[in-house]
Amino acid sequence: MNVKACLVALLCLAPLPALAQGFAGMGAESDGFALPDPEVQFSFPEDHGPHPEFRIEWWYVTANLQDADGNQYGIQWTLFRNAMAPGGAATDQAWMGHAAVSTPNGHLYAERLARGGIGQAGVTSEPFEAYIDEWQMAGPDLNNVTLTAQSDQFRYDLNLSADRPFVPQGNNGFSVKSEAGQASHYYSQPFYQIEGVLTLPSGTVQVQGQAWLDREWSSQPLTATQTGWDWVSLHFEDGAKLMGYRLRDQDGDAYTVGTWITSDGHPEPLKDGMLTMEAAGQAEVAGRSVPIAWNIALPSKNLSIQTRAFYPDSWMGTRIPYWEGPVSITGSHKGEGYLEMSGY
Repeated sequence: MNVKACLVALLCLAPLPALAQGFAGMGAESDGFALPDPEVQFSFPEDHGPHPEFRIEWWYVTANLQDADGNQYGIQWTLFRNAMAPGGAATDQAWMGHAAVSTPNGHLYAERLARGGIGQAGVTSEPFEAYIDEWQMAGPDLNNVTLTAQSDQFRYDLNLSADRPFVPQGNNGFSVKSEAGQASHYYSQPFYQIEGVLTLPSGTVQVQGQAWLDREWSSQPLTATQTGWDWVSLHFEDGAKLMGYRLRDQDGDAYTVGTWITSDGHPEPLKDGMLTMEAAGQAEVAGRSVPIAWNIALPSKNLSIQTRAFYPDSWMGTRIPYWEGPVSITGSHKGEGYLEMSGY
């Protein structure tokens, strides 16, 4: 859903006592901020840019990559915006960046923090640019961009291009997160082709593959009792895509929704319960038990698959920690994708 992302967005500069409602404070009251409206339609390229009247927002890229020898890699690039007060002032915006590379030799990640209004981070819609310090996602438009990030352990320089439309999630982009009606505006670009270079401790690697962008903004996307989520973005060999997530509640229930996306980009939203996700294998990661394999079923598409992490140690030890990394797909459909899990 990639509300995954807002786990950190709310953290940017907020004191921890303010984060008592819902996972990472995302169930906190949103007084003074705008709320998603099911009547609003996306307008591009304007909606590729920021929406400062909303409290939280992100630009989120994950990619499945292979080198010439068939070795699997994954990358993440994310920019989060968090409004510290209503009103939309640039100086009231806090920004956070996450970058990561999952490799056969280990998981590498980095984090950046910035404040608004001083030129350290921001987003423009046309030509498109999203940046924090020297990390950048930029191009003539959001369907044709370069992606860069670096730390003292890694760097990547990648080119992304897509020839199909952006895909609205939920009901024409109005994505409901709970029975109580919490929601976000949410769209994706799941059709990027990607190529470029990873610079790793072992040397440089030429890679290519496919990538997925999530764009989402809201002000109170979760309820006060939702404790975390399990999210997948999946690429199937026949060209179809699936986004799905289960939002876990403290009473043990889960709200499970998603979108089936045809190979030409047509979305078919899935109501709660149409998609099922059941943990199918655990691993000890960062001192906790994490489900790194999942049985996923969508009877309306005759889909019954298992996803499994390529690299179980894909842990993000950031201000709020979470798991995120590339997965394989076996069963009725074959392919690859990404898994994110929070609240473990």
